[in-house]
Amino acid sequence: MDSLVLLEQNIRQLLEQYQELQEQLRLLKEENIRQREEILQSHADLQQLKKDYNRLQTAHALISEEGLNEEERQKARQRLTSIISQIDKALEVLKQ
Repeated sequence: MDSLVLLEQNIRQLLEQYQELQEQLRLLKEENIRQREEILQSHADLQQLKKDYNRLQTAHALISEEGLNEEERQKARQRLTSIISQIDKALEVLKQ
């Protein structure tokens, strides 16, 4: 009879441990999702900051001849030319 009681206690302990582990797993999954969302948002923020930086570099290159070397000014002019070209193409599409 003692072995049956002992077996029952062990089964109860295992079930309790299983439930605790299930809860830990649920919490870890929630944390994983939250951290993935944070990473995605950080990545989007980084991409936006890179775009803003490029725009500032272009604006600075067009406003000031100081501080930028010829290569940087040339890149800024090329970006501006590309943007103007894209705007012109969009306007042509809108005219049709």
